[in-house]
Amino acid sequence: MPTPTLLVLDAEPLPRLGRLTGHAHIEHTDAAGLAARLPRADVLLVWDFTSRAVRDAWPGEGPRPRWVHTASAGVDHLMCPELAASDTVVTNARGVFDQPIAEYVAALVLAMAKDLPRTLELQRERTWRHRESHKIAGSRAVVVGSGPIGRAIAHTLGALGITTALVGRAARSGVHGPDDLDRLLARADWVIAAAPLTDETRGMFDARRFGLMQPSARFVNIGRGQLVVEDALAEALAKRWIAGAALDVFEAEPLPAESPLWQSPDLIVSPHMSGDTIGWRDELGAQFVELYEQWAAGEPLKNVVDKQRGYVPGH
Repeated sequence: MPTPTLLVLDAEPLPRLGRLTGHAHIEHTDAAGLAARLPRADVLLVWDFTSRAVRDAWPGEGPRPRWVHTASAGVDHLMCPELAASDTVVTNARGVFDQPIAEYVAALVLAMAKDLPRTLELQRERTWRHRESHKIAGSRAVVVGSGPIGRAIAHTLGALGITTALVGRAARSGVHGPDDLDRLLARADWVIAAAPLTDETRGMFDARRFGLMQPSARFVNIGRGQLVVEDALAEALAKRWIAGAALDVFEAEPLPAESPLWQSPDLIVSPHMSGDTIGWRDELGAQFVELYEQWAAGEPLKNVVDKQRGYVPGH
């Protein structure tokens, strides 16, 4: 059997794939060269998970990779009708980002409850101003997205004494369905968006949903930028419909300098870094190597994405 061709859509730094020497013919490409190389590849590693090049370059009829792996939890950047309709298997990096993102969300919750951004601002001004802060134990959170990341967030917030409700695509044991979301939003102190981007979740946090939240509520998005209607959030903050927000993901990234979100009151902006801890790229590379060895041995792959739903089902 010929050695399989592994095509890598590159991003710096490159993945460490030395363990695959002799087990794969590894080729590298940028977005411009992807379309020409795809038909010759058996496997595509989307290492540049910010690129949407796969959507544009994916071949229709004819040869195509048998397996595509993206070094990210979300797959919306690569999924297109042709890929969804093909027999190509798609896997993601489920498991790498769960706890780091949960810790990041907990840090944001603590920072907002304890007014740390204002403390740092006053320190820079050399201003001594005593304030009172919020106790988070006993408060309520809603986490929208019941996959591994959402569950890790709920567990971590629970350790802080926050009562957390999970909302998923369908109701099941321990998880509320979409029909419960509005009721839960109206009672929540913390609303965490951790859902995958699908047709059902796109723009789900709009003016109506922000209007349902308590004036004391705070909103956090670590899922996908397109889950939020950003103008509606900016209005909700400006009009004090909600007390604050933190965004780690945005509709356009990097966030344009002219975006009004930079100046929105009580908004924490971070550059899509919630899951990126020291050594995370090495962990992503090691995960792919393990999956490749399973694939080459004919074993069932983990983290297989339901291409119609846009995420790994059953969680």
